[in-house]
Amino acid sequence: MKTNVLDLNGKVVREMELPTLFEESYRPDLIKRAVLSSESRDFQPKGNSPYANRMNTAKYNGSRKYGSPMNKSINTGHARLPRLKNRRVLMAGRVAGVSQAVGGPRAHPPKVIKILIKKINSKERTKAILSAIAATANLAIVSVRGNNVPETIRLPVVIDNNIEKLKQTKAVSEFLEKIGLLESVEKAKDNKSIRAGKGKMRGRRYKRRKSILFVLGNSENYKAFTNLEGVDVVSANQVSVKELAPGTHAGRLTLFSEDAVKMLSERFKGDN
Repeated sequence: MKTNVLDLNGKVVREMELPTLFEESYRPDLIKRAVLSSESRDFQPKGNSPYANRMNTAKYNGSRKYGSPMNKSINTGHARLPRLKNRRVLMAGRVAGVSQAVGGPRAHPPKVIKILIKKINSKERTKAILSAIAATANLAIVSVRGNNVPETIRLPVVIDNNIEKLKQTKAVSEFLEKIGLLESVEKAKDNKSIRAGKGKMRGRRYKRRKSILFVLGNSENYKAFTNLEGVDVVSANQVSVKELAPGTHAGRLTLFSEDAVKMLSERFKGDN
C-alpha cells in the first residue's frame, strides 16, 4: 500500500510505501470496547456514608413478653417500624431510619467498592489501535464522520517532517487551507455550543467537537496545533485508540508525519 507525501505547500514530493498496519481489518466492536475501557479509568469511586440518614434516635421495640408494657409496639395499631423517641404517648414518634420513611436512608445507594474499570486484554487493545489506524486510510469510514476530503488528497495523509517544525498557529492554518482540510476545523468551531444544565457552573460550560488529529514523531510544538478548534496532537509512541476514535467511532481525519509512520511501524512490529 502506497500514499503520497505532501510538503508544506500541499504539493506531492514523493510516494511512500506504508507499513502493513494500515491494511488491518476494520473491527468497530474491538474499537468500542477499547475506548470504553480507556475512559473507565477516569471514573471516580463514589458512595454514601453508612451512617447517612441514620443519625437519629429511632428505635423499634417488638417485644411481646419481655420489657415494660409501655415499650411494646405489637397490637397497638401502628406499623412495626423504628420511631423517634419522644415524650408523648406510646407510638407517637415519627418513623425514621428506614428507606421507606421520609428523610430515611437510600435502599441501595452507590458503593465505593464497585468495580468501575472495564478490563480488556492487551492483545485486543493492540488490535483495536491497529484497526483504528487502518480506518484513517479508509475514505468511506472517514467520510461517515462528516469529513469532506478533496479528491486530490490520498489517504492516509502523510506530510514531510517539516510539519513538526511549525511554531505558529497561523502557519498550521495556512497549511490546512492549502491542502483543503481547513473546513473540518471551521466546522468544529461553528458547532461549539453552550452546555445545557448545571454543567455550565462546574467547569464544562461549552460542548466542543473534535476535528483533525496530528500524529507526529516530535510533538514539542503542540501549542501551534492545539490552538485550532478541535485539533489534537499526539506522539506516535503514545497514540491510543481514544484519540483515533473519539466517542468510540473510528475514522477521524488524521495527518501523519513521515517520522510518525516509521515510529508506528517500529512500535507495532510483529503485532500486525
